[in-house]
Amino acid sequence: MKSIWENYTTENAYDELMYSEFQPRPVSHSLCQYLNSLKKTDIDKRKIAAELAIMEMGITFTVYSDEGNIDRAWPFDIIPRIMDAREWRVIEQGLKQRLTALNCFISDVYGEQQFIKDGKIPSETINSSKNFRKECVGMKPRHNVWANICGTDLVRNKDGIMYVLEDNLRVPSGVSYMLENRVITKRVFPELLQGIDILPIDDYPTQLQDMLASIAFADTDKPLIVVLTPGIYNSAYFEHAYLAQQMGAQLVEGNDLVVKDDNCVYMRTIEGLEKVDVIYRRIDDDFLDPEVFRKDSTLGVPGLMRAWQAGNVALANAPGAGVADDKVVYAYVPEMIRYYLNEEPILPNVPTYLCSNKEHYDYVMDHLAELVVKPANESGGYGMLVGPHSTAKEVEAFRKVIQADPRNYIGQPTLAISTAPTLCKGKLEPRHIDLRPFILQGENTFVTAGGLTRVALRKGSLVVNSSQGGGSKDTWIINMEGN
Repeated sequence: MKSIWENYTTENAYDELMYSEFQPRPVSHSLCQYLNSLKKTDIDKRKIAAELAIMEMGITFTVYSDEGNIDRAWPFDIIPRIMDAREWRVIEQGLKQRLTALNCFISDVYGEQQFIKDGKIPSETINSSKNFRKECVGMKPRHNVWANICGTDLVRNKDGIMYVLEDNLRVPSGVSYMLENRVITKRVFPELLQGIDILPIDDYPTQLQDMLASIAFADTDKPLIVVLTPGIYNSAYFEHAYLAQQMGAQLVEGNDLVVKDDNCVYMRTIEGLEKVDVIYRRIDDDFLDPEVFRKDSTLGVPGLMRAWQAGNVALANAPGAGVADDKVVYAYVPEMIRYYLNEEPILPNVPTYLCSNKEHYDYVMDHLAELVVKPANESGGYGMLVGPHSTAKEVEAFRKVIQADPRNYIGQPTLAISTAPTLCKGKLEPRHIDLRPFILQGENTFVTAGGLTRVALRKGSLVVNSSQGGGSKDTWIINMEGN
């Protein structure tokens, strides 16, 4: 019988499961040994079982295309990504440190702006940010926390070091897929999970509900929490419905809510209006309130900003939190940690060149074919250049895009991001992955045990986004103490 590991190579990147060919890392030894004991037919059956479970559970995501919106089954690879809990505890502390500093920064931006006054960041960087909201100046959310839910993207380089690639602070998505991936894995490998001490993740909905309750302005033991969705055509609608159901919260659209003359938000019900205390909003700032932002928005609630500014409803994440989501601002996070917390960063940034800086701009232009260049406020892997994977024509075309708006672009070295074994046509092949843990911050701070591992299913690709051909894996944080 041929081994499933036949011809598996780990030469070009750090592999999360294997030191080298046929030599698993200690944390993944049990999994690798188990996989090697299975016949190809056994692996195929488990892959089919996973696909059937995804269809049965209705796990989908939406791809926007010229032909219309297409609902697709969630692309899931059954081979999990594994990390040692001892390494994870350090990462967890680094994530808590980072979000704490980011919230200090956002509060400062809409307050005294001392970080700017002390010359730590140019005022123009903030003033020109498309996510800086002047309407938020002077606001003070509960616990001084603006970004209550954060999805931080981590990548491991060839040197084994875990880097922060970006912070998603506006409307971060993906946590429902992290939770459902574990449910599917339990169906596919029930006998395997029984013998391994994997840290649980199923407490996330409870933690989310507790955090949302903690930010309510109203003094009540049971604040009314709703999840505000743009509707069924949004790419993350599955997640909105899933989280609302898991928390026992109401899933609402903009026309389900109304702001009355008392500047309070009410939910329309068959029994009349019911006062809302907390809104977990999954709508971007621009569409949140047509009285303040886009006048043509039909997704939001007229008067919502008035209600928030009056302290009558809590919004998570708070409007304006996206000012720290800007990839240019990202470059200053290590300095934020030193400035606000008087600590050294636990997790390093990827080295970043700001095209708004003349010296950095010249470097990016001279090395464009070697770098990854990203726009400051796009998501989903759109609008970026991966220099080594681009043609000369594409590089030159992108050069003109940067020249037209240098402030909007950053350059970073092309990392050899880590790989993990991925099932490809019945055999295992290395595919590049990242990791998006989710951090909650309200009265307390909570980090998921692992997160959503996204995988670039196309051979050689570094783009893990599901909208561009990526998939995901279950993430196991394994307690090795005592083993």
